[in-house]
Amino acid sequence: MKILIVSDIHANLPALQAVLDKDRDCNNLIFLGDVVDYGPNPKECVKFIRENADYFVRGNHDNALGYDVDCNCIGTFREYSIATREWHKTLLDASDIHFLRNMPTTVSFQLDNPESLRDGYEDASFYMAHASPQGDMFKYLNQNEIAGELEGIIAEYILVGHTHVQYKKKLDYGMVVNPGSVGLARDGGQACSAVYEDGEIHLKRIDYDVKKTISDLMKSPLPQNVKDDLKKVLLHK
Repeated sequence: MKILIVSDIHANLPALQAVLDKDRDCNNLIFLGDVVDYGPNPKECVKFIRENADYFVRGNHDNALGYDVDCNCIGTFREYSIATREWHKTLLDASDIHFLRNMPTTVSFQLDNPESLRDGYEDASFYMAHASPQGDMFKYLNQNEIAGELEGIIAEYILVGHTHVQYKKKLDYGMVVNPGSVGLARDGGQACSAVYEDGEIHLKRIDYDVKKTISDLMKSPLPQNVKDDLKKVLLHK
């Protein structure tokens, strides 16, 4: 059993394609939210998640575009998100918006896995949310704060995204995993993901064609300052 875990694609198709090409033999796909905002390819990325994700949750940016509300992101990224969201609205159709609105905020599930018997679990149990495991899509939690958000949640693997920072943290009763961001990593310029295989979580990073992402972004109708600033973020400068 091999499961690809991705989060925070942010409309960056070349980054998504690189991750998928690296682990094309996965049995299942888990998506932890934020398929839109910032990048140049919202339509293609939403289409992929709609058609291929086995389990998914709604991120704060998905929620903002779906319901036409604020994403509550921080710093200068709020300006970038507002600008790109207005553009993305013109690229998505009603069925895309319906999908974003109806993504759940938390999901729990189990997958048959004989390896998990080593740890006393009959199946590999997963719990997933975008930011806080309690379902708050907007809360920024580092890996040391996440344990305070787990009351009432019991799973072998607790999966979150949102911070764009990759980590895995072993707890007494399981593990918290943040695969990092596919499309806009804040801890390096690569596309980040995680893979569950044979009872283990492997954190992964891969180079992608960032020049293609930037080229498509520069052709967009976004304000020039937004394009220039997002270019710097994508290049991790």
